[in-house]
Amino acid sequence: MTERPDYPTALGASSLEQITLLGTDLARDVMGTVGFGELSFWLATQRRPTPGETRVFEAVLAALADHGYTPTAIVTRLTYLGAPDSIQGALAAGLLGGGSRFLGVTEDCGRFLHDVLVGVDGALPTDDAGWDALALETVTAQRAAGRFVPGLGHHVHKQGDPRTPRLIEIATEEGLVGPHLALFSAIGRVHDEVLGKKLPLNGAGVCGAALADLGLPLELLRGFALLARTAGLIGQLAEELRRPVANDIFLSVDLNNRPVAPDPYVPPSLPAAGDGA
Repeated sequence: MTERPDYPTALGASSLEQITLLGTDLARDVMGTVGFGELSFWLATQRRPTPGETRVFEAVLAALADHGYTPTAIVTRLTYLGAPDSIQGALAAGLLGGGSRFLGVTEDCGRFLHDVLVGVDGALPTDDAGWDALALETVTAQRAAGRFVPGLGHHVHKQGDPRTPRLIEIATEEGLVGPHLALFSAIGRVHDEVLGKKLPLNGAGVCGAALADLGLPLELLRGFALLARTAGLIGQLAEELRRPVANDIFLSVDLNNRPVAPDPYVPPSLPAAGDGA
């Protein structure tokens, strides 16, 4: 006799009388009791966060929810313009734009800091001087390799991203400044010694450092950024319904396009074939 397949899960499950979630009764123990931010953390880690962890996590979600007319917001509005019957398509279009330039920096920065930390030979620093020395070594290595430091710089907040000191302040108040935030802060203090210019630590980067310090899976950091931005994109659509601008954006491009001569693609040249000797 063939055995029935078994699909274990500690998440949601239903019976005739009850719905359970994370080992608790959904209707009795979660609904009206657990906030959405706390629940999101709980679902990802399968452990209930402390109040301090919830506060830092929800501060990250607030920091990443919306940042104006970014490409993710614009494409969401334009997709809704073309398909007002597909809210899910408009939201998905905006979320699909979360990558290395927008939103994805949260994951990139968290992973970068983590890779540096696990590569340290010996114990981690215990004071600012030690963190500054590690940060200086890190930025120097990135510069020598011709790579950027994730989370360093912002196209608008050139004098400082207001989200960064606030999130560090919240993490400090909750006793949740760990090695990722310590290293990121040190990079902010010393990078100009290598780069020759002062750049801000951006909000997406500090969010990645904070999430990593909370012990959240590095593979999910971009997911948390997208979770936050989903709320922002719903706000963008709500505003589009009241004060539409998508058609103006579309017409601005459509009525101002300029024909130019074709620019044929030229494949990159390959090395000459050898004689086989």
